[in-house]
Amino acid sequence: MASLNLLVAVSLIYVAFLFAVAFGAERAAMKGRAGWLRSPVVYTLSLSIYCTAWTFYGAVGYAARSGLEYLTIYIGPSIVMIGWVWALRKIVRIGRSQRITSVADLISSRYGKSNLLAVAVTLIAVVGTTPYIALQLQSVTQSVAAFAAADPSIVLPADNRATALWVAAGLAAFTVLFGTRNLDSNERHHGVVMAIALEAVVKLCALLAVGIFTVWGIGGGVGQTLARIDASAQLGQWQMAPGRWSGLIFLSGAALLCLPRMFQVLVVENEDERHLRTASWAFPAYMIAMSLFVMPIAVAGLSMLPEGANPDMFVLTLPLSEGHTGLAVFSFLGGFSSATSMVIVAAIALSTMVSNHIVMPIWLSLSGKGAMVSGDVRHVVIMARRISIIGVLFLGYLYYRLSGGGTALAAIGLISFSGVAQFLPSMLGGIFWRGATRNGAFAGLLLGFAIWLWCLFLPSFGDGVVLPAGVIANGPWGLGWLRPHALFSITGLDPLVHGVLWSVLLNTLAFTGLSIFSFPSPMERLQGAQFVNVYQHSASPRGWTGGTAQSEDLMIMAQRLLGAREAQKLFQSEAARQGVQGYLPDPNADFLQRLERELSGSVGAATAHAMVGQIVGGAAVSVEDLMAVADEAAQIMEYSNQLEAKSDELLRTARQLRDANAKLTQLSVQKDAFLSQISHELRTPMTSIRAFSEILRDAPGLSEPQKHKYANIIHDETVRLTRLLDDLLDLAVLENGQVSLNITRARLGDILDHALAAAGGDPSALKLRRDKPREGLWLQTDTDRLAQVFINLIANARKYCDATTPELRIAVRTGEGSLMVDFIDNGAGIETDQQTLIFEKFARIGDQKAGGAGLGLAICREIMARLEGSITYLPGQGGAAFRVTLPMPAANAAQ
Repeated sequence: MASLNLLVAVSLIYVAFLFAVAFGAERAAMKGRAGWLRSPVVYTLSLSIYCTAWTFYGAVGYAARSGLEYLTIYIGPSIVMIGWVWALRKIVRIGRSQRITSVADLISSRYGKSNLLAVAVTLIAVVGTTPYIALQLQSVTQSVAAFAAADPSIVLPADNRATALWVAAGLAAFTVLFGTRNLDSNERHHGVVMAIALEAVVKLCALLAVGIFTVWGIGGGVGQTLARIDASAQLGQWQMAPGRWSGLIFLSGAALLCLPRMFQVLVVENEDERHLRTASWAFPAYMIAMSLFVMPIAVAGLSMLPEGANPDMFVLTLPLSEGHTGLAVFSFLGGFSSATSMVIVAAIALSTMVSNHIVMPIWLSLSGKGAMVSGDVRHVVIMARRISIIGVLFLGYLYYRLSGGGTALAAIGLISFSGVAQFLPSMLGGIFWRGATRNGAFAGLLLGFAIWLWCLFLPSFGDGVVLPAGVIANGPWGLGWLRPHALFSITGLDPLVHGVLWSVLLNTLAFTGLSIFSFPSPMERLQGAQFVNVYQHSASPRGWTGGTAQSEDLMIMAQRLLGAREAQKLFQSEAARQGVQGYLPDPNADFLQRLERELSGSVGAATAHAMVGQIVGGAAVSVEDLMAVADEAAQIMEYSNQLEAKSDELLRTARQLRDANAKLTQLSVQKDAFLSQISHELRTPMTSIRAFSEILRDAPGLSEPQKHKYANIIHDETVRLTRLLDDLLDLAVLENGQVSLNITRARLGDILDHALAAAGGDPSALKLRRDKPREGLWLQTDTDRLAQVFINLIANARKYCDATTPELRIAVRTGEGSLMVDFIDNGAGIETDQQTLIFEKFARIGDQKAGGAGLGLAICREIMARLEGSITYLPGQGGAAFRVTLPMPAANAAQ
């Protein structure tokens, strides 16, 4: 026989155990032994608060009423966790870098730290979560009533209001005790998270135990259970409605991001974003386990329990009907865990939002000097959160009473889901679209919330409770197009799908449209760059100037918010980092930014920014922030500047094409001249050779001196022809990279002496100026090839220097890891338009007076490239000037 007294005793012991676990985790965290609390397993289990009493009890009732439609509440979050883990990681990174404390803090911080926007999000969150808290109270009271019905000695009131009130009071006490013990700058609650992780294990084991009992204890095994499901009249007649399924999957996926309690554990309580890797597969696996026995329990309850039994309580009433009190108590603890964990975390999240964005701004405005007035600000914040927790639970209890507590659990949960889904456009738009503005977010939120309020929330109380039945049926003032379930005269849609469609659609349109037609403020653009490009800007400061701030004033404010010990630790570490004696650092921009981030963990980003601003008296942006804003401005002006940029690019391209065409034209002229010259150079010696050889052959009676003269001419012309052909072949070999270098060791001065001797010509015709001491360097190179370059440069100076007294200066210098040898004559030099062509193989220096095929400098260029050096022309030296450069590893100091 079930005993309500036994249930109460076990529940009290279980609650005491949760208190002990939470207290132990808090103590471990305070002593720095919280490493095991920061494991990915605990983080994943904390996400199980998604599986509330709706999932534990209501999923079975949902299946009994609507068949497989209950799967939608698992499919949506699974899609987000598996397919959108990259987006979740970005949100977590934003939360950590910006010290985000709630979903309201995220949205308000993104849009210029607007506290007005934070107030709007907070109010929507409170109203939207109220039905869900009422759902948990309803599930606990119904489960207590189920036990009471099995105990003839106990008679409870028919409306269960007293039970709901006691449950709400107990949950408020637990949340106040462990959710507001300290004003943690990191806003993490290790005790609460550990208790939630424990409750996650309890509710999973309890549901699996009931499922195993149903399938193998009373169902006859898997085969008979599946046959019973196929034969069930209620479960066999359901039809899949694609529109409703899509809407429910969307709602459940949005709930994972937007529910205040889910944001609290997913983002705020996250210790390491790498935990998302584990959660991305472990959390869907957890939900699969939770849904595994939903259908067997539903079909067993429909077939075995009396007609009219509440399907939401099948998980509890099935063991009770079979006399398994222990399993029923275990099942009750699972449902109790599902309900209490959700209420606790939701109350913490909502109280943080209310205190940070409503109470604290009001207190700052009423207290005159704000952070500098006497009194403990910590006490104000903590008291505000405690009162907010009690108020939130009271609103849940009030909704439970007004709605009558008779609505199916799933219906209540979906109303709450659709309410918080109004955050989705401004949240996702804010982290992916830099053009989103505060005006757009505010308009979208208000419009979507108003439609949700009219179409779903107010009708959920029932006909005549809040809205008269005539208004629901005919619309206000007889305007049929304003009917809550047929807005704009659209009929035939499921009421939930209808409300979600219009609220989210118009929300998104207002958000997008107003963002496009409004311009963000500088702070919005700055925060937009910080959020959208969080991986690039997560560590960049937002920029405060010291202004009139005094370190003592900042210390007083920090002590009142962080506590004396934490504030002193923060200030001492900053003073040590700055190298300042004592414990009061200079209030520079970096420290003010760090202080604001620490305070934002306690009172939210918007309030912390306002409090620091009251003391500092002014804010500015850093260089990094200016760059971020500049980048944002560049993005905004991208389309307007695109044509101008393309026009400039076309002009540059056209100019480059003109230069290239001019160079090609010059090369073409040089090539034609080269072909003409090479023809001349080949024809002239060949003609001489042919003519004088014919004279030797055909002219009889030539004297020996004449024969000797003609033979010398033939010989000289042959040498000339051979030299020309050798140049052509040498250039071809160098260009093809087929040359083999003969590396030897020699003095630079010796190589220059050899080149001067080999260059030929009258030594007195060209005066030389050399610095012999600097030529004592030893080189490790191909001395023959290097001498060939020197010979060519010396020969060119003798040929082309047009000074009255030709002079060639050879200068040697070292620097920057290179050896440089300059050959500078005192002639007229080379014209500017020819300086870019002289190293081309078709070019010749000067006019035709000196002859030559124009291959010398082209060969020099190829030789120096093979020697890992270079040859360049030096303009502005008063004459023709060439620099031969060799790397220093090839040159050693004189020995």
